[in-house]
Amino acid sequence: MKSLLILIFAYLLGSLPTAYIVARYKGFDIRRRGSGNIGTTNAFRTMGTGPGLLVFAVDVLKGLVPVLVGRAAGGDWLAGLAGLVAMAGHSWSVFLSFQGGRGVATAAGVFLGLAPGVLFWASLLWLAVLFTTRYVSLSSMAAAASAPFLVLLLGLRWSHFFFALAAAALIIYRHTPNIKRLLAGTEPRIGERR
Repeated sequence: MKSLLILIFAYLLGSLPTAYIVARYKGFDIRRRGSGNIGTTNAFRTMGTGPGLLVFAVDVLKGLVPVLVGRAAGGDWLAGLAGLVAMAGHSWSVFLSFQGGRGVATAAGVFLGLAPGVLFWASLLWLAVLFTTRYVSLSSMAAAASAPFLVLLLGLRWSHFFFALAAAALIIYRHTPNIKRLLAGTEPRIGERR
């Protein structure tokens, strides 16, 4: 019962649409601007650095807090599961008719609590791909795809590997529209207007 309550908490916390709330405070619906996504990238694109950093920080906490609560209550397996559920909440928010973001910032929070070494090296890869290609989406997918391999290279627990594999699959799946635009050559690079 306790584990179920933690997972419900993780989903509801993950479901909080941070960028949507901040944009509403500023007087517009973020789903009608930029990419239409409620994630960190579109928050930076449509609202600027300050609000973008706020959205990023809160979305990271949405992943970190369930992991810490899950670990305290049931160990690494519950921590990883709570992190995945928080990511699912962000991607399919109950507060936005089950629409949501890509889950990258929330995943960063989960890895911060579960396997910070993986987050460190994946973040370096994210930066390298971003500086090389200027595609945020491609950078995010590359970092996500690297996570399971980084878990193995760093010799972490199998629970971490299974979480990383599921998180990578979720993030890449949520980037399906971006993949289509990348293949069509229409995906905007960082700094470009849509």
